[in-house]
Amino acid sequence: MIVITLQRQKCIGCNYCVELAPAQFQMSKKDGKSVLLRATDNKGFHTLKSPDHSILDPAEAAAGACPVKIIKVKEI
Repeated sequence: MIVITLQRQKCIGCNYCVELAPAQFQMSKKDGKSVLLRATDNKGFHTLKSPDHSILDPAEAAAGACPVKIIKVKEI
């Protein structure tokens, strides 16, 4: 299981996550911040749990490129 977490309020809208993992992230037209697709929101932490291990490498690349370090990826 792959778990991706995004602290959306702290997003600066750099777009790196979308460029590196477009299947998981997109930019909101409303406020210019990143949106973690198919995620649940729990007090500002948007979390996606997926059994699809093919999303691991792009998600880790997005987390590594994020200048404000608001994306966390773990494999459980």
